[in-house]
Amino acid sequence: MSDFRAFVEKYLFLRSIKINLIDIVEILIISFLVYQIMVWIKNTKAWNLLRGIIVILAFILIASIFHMNTILWIASNVINVAIIAVVIVFQPELRKALEQLGRQNFFRNLISFDSPRNVAELFSDKTISEIVKASFEMGKVKTGALIVIEQNNSLAEYERTGIPVDGLVTSQLLINIFEHNTPLHDGAVIIRNNRLTSATCYLPLSDNMELSKELGTRHRAGVGISEASDSLTIIVSEETGRVSIAYMGELYRNVSTDFVKEKLTIIQNKTTEEKKFILWKGRSKK
Repeated sequence: MSDFRAFVEKYLFLRSIKINLIDIVEILIISFLVYQIMVWIKNTKAWNLLRGIIVILAFILIASIFHMNTILWIASNVINVAIIAVVIVFQPELRKALEQLGRQNFFRNLISFDSPRNVAELFSDKTISEIVKASFEMGKVKTGALIVIEQNNSLAEYERTGIPVDGLVTSQLLINIFEHNTPLHDGAVIIRNNRLTSATCYLPLSDNMELSKELGTRHRAGVGISEASDSLTIIVSEETGRVSIAYMGELYRNVSTDFVKEKLTIIQNKTTEEKKFILWKGRSKK
């Protein structure tokens, strides 16, 4: 017990503690950050790896308490390599976390790296109508579709995985692309402004464990691209014909035409006066 008491006094600094207001604020900030990191890790594949690391750290702690010098020597020599290995293993999760941090409005308001598209309207009301019409027409005949609508984050890296189209967005074009047994029906289409830029694009799959097991690759790809960017994705199920929306990592299943129009109008980037008119008009209808 004397060894344990000495360890606690030496490493946990419990001999003389003086806490002021700054220390309390610092503890709260660190606690909040640690909690957010734990919540983020729990929703990824890194959770099981983290538990393994905690077990190893517990063994090292026990070895330190009981002066197991051989184990401590091995741990001290392996620690540098272990840190590099952890960064490599967690690379996809770390990249996703940094991308999500960079998309926060706080940084976007402080540092404006975006193009002048932020000021202008992203796409027209006609484009909204064409997208909604095509989505629900394909849903009626159970034609699977994956439509990604770009906002401020560029989707150029995903465009390069597909075939360039560069056509004006119309319901006929979208329906023809996703028609069964056509060369461009497999994969996603990307829409920028009022043009369909590319088809048969490959999207990253989400590793969110909370998604329903009955969802297929199309839905996971839609959620995946919404986690990696600020895009909005419309998904038409080939099995049920139901229309879903993926946005900011959330999946809205079996939505109506009004819901899709409302979401597209929100990201359309209209002026404040136009948005107020749209919201007022929607309330008056309800």
